[in-house]
Amino acid sequence: MAHFPSIFNDVIGPVMRGPSSSHCAASLRIGRLCRDLMDGDIQEVYIEFDPNGSLATTHKGQGSDMGLFGGFMGWEADDERLPNYLSAIEEAGIQIKIDIHPIGATHPNTYQITLKNSRETHKVIALSTGGGMIQVIEIDGAAVSMAGDFYQTLIYSTSPSSIMAYIEQSFSADELSLRKGDPSFIEIKSGQQIPDDLETSLLDMEAVLGIKKLNPVLPVLARKNLKVPFITCNEMLTYNRNKNLELWELALAYESMRGAISEEEVFEKMRSILKIMQNAITLGLKGTQYADRILGPQSLTFQEKMDGKKLVEGAVLNQVILYTSAMMEVKSSMGVIVAAPTAGSCGALPGAIIGIGKILELSEDELVKALLAAGLIGVFIAAHATFAAEVGGCMAECGSGSGMAAAGIVVLKGGSLQQSLSAASMALQSSLGMVCDMIADRVEAPCLNRNVMAATNAISCANMALSDYNHLIPLDEVIETMKRVGDAMPNTLCCTGLGGLAITKTAKKIEAQLAKGEHTTNKTFYKVC
Repeated sequence: MAHFPSIFNDVIGPVMRGPSSSHCAASLRIGRLCRDLMDGDIQEVYIEFDPNGSLATTHKGQGSDMGLFGGFMGWEADDERLPNYLSAIEEAGIQIKIDIHPIGATHPNTYQITLKNSRETHKVIALSTGGGMIQVIEIDGAAVSMAGDFYQTLIYSTSPSSIMAYIEQSFSADELSLRKGDPSFIEIKSGQQIPDDLETSLLDMEAVLGIKKLNPVLPVLARKNLKVPFITCNEMLTYNRNKNLELWELALAYESMRGAISEEEVFEKMRSILKIMQNAITLGLKGTQYADRILGPQSLTFQEKMDGKKLVEGAVLNQVILYTSAMMEVKSSMGVIVAAPTAGSCGALPGAIIGIGKILELSEDELVKALLAAGLIGVFIAAHATFAAEVGGCMAECGSGSGMAAAGIVVLKGGSLQQSLSAASMALQSSLGMVCDMIADRVEAPCLNRNVMAATNAISCANMALSDYNHLIPLDEVIETMKRVGDAMPNTLCCTGLGGLAITKTAKKIEAQLAKGEHTTNKTFYKVC
């Protein structure tokens, strides 16, 4: 079944807490599916990470443990209890062991998890694919493909063929498959759980060993024969021939068909996302506190200097820097943010759109339209490249956020569809090859700087596009290039903490002090030479 990205699943979302959507939100979703597989009764967990992947070095500092353990507890990605995940797991009596050794993983974000209780044992292999998205690839030795966007029923049986025939006569499933593992099971994918009477009749059959019901973890569900109006920029332009729709209107058309909801519902859902972003910025500007972080609330000083006319003049630019910083500080203090397209790059898009909106005194509807336009650019990136820094470096995160924001800014200024696409192309071109080398395993630095760079780059590219600069390379080709560049990047520069700024003398000193529990906020760790 083809995967067509959803703006709210893959691009602007999830609503979450934590430093990284690839780590926190994705692992929580994996944990939620594990919990359902065990009927909510988890007593022992054995987690294996490959030493050549990103999780071996980042699972604690970037929040994979927090998200995964929260998922085992059945929490949502924005649950206020997440910072206290260790005490919650201890109180629940769940014994967890993590081993780092070769498991033959081919993806850098591979989770191999064995779950036990007094009655049963199950094994799950799952991937975090970027921006909070997941792919379960194996359950109990059977190959599967689960993204968490269906209601899924697993029927363990000694005679699967006869059971499948019975299900086909009794229930209209989106997908019905036999998965050969140890033991084998029938997998049902549908837009709803199987009816209670069907479950009862199946359990009464001697050949049925058990039934597991896994609930969706994504807000927008998939379905059988799912179609979208277009999935590349060129296809979008063909679709728009003689329609003359603006980019935000094309986003409505896409997401409405993708999610089987009305365009009005899409618009209002984005409005609710905007409000969450605005609230986060407001909280950030009040000052944030959290012990386990590197950087303190610097946006407060920036606002003081800006209000006191102590900065280089530039009302829009400085407002965007302020809002981008505030959003990043809320993320680092475990506040609620929106991954846009990831948590690590959550500052650039809202910082740019909301900051410009404030200076230009734009309406809420105009900001929603800009976010929708940005979301559609993100759909093309999600479909043909990646948002995962573990795969494509910071190019995949802040680079994508910059391209999305550039298109949105053009919409704010009433530019044309072609100008929005040109702005996105130039912004993405400017970000090719940008590495991910976070300091001390924390998504704070140089992430803050790069979010600001992404936002300000978006402004520059939007203005060039509005002035009809020639972007030369079509957006589709730039996105294809992002994929190729990401594939060529060494893993040391892709969110592993094994290269770049992460291995400088000062970064290692900060890392060591954090490991000792000596929090670094407001301390100096370098000499000015």
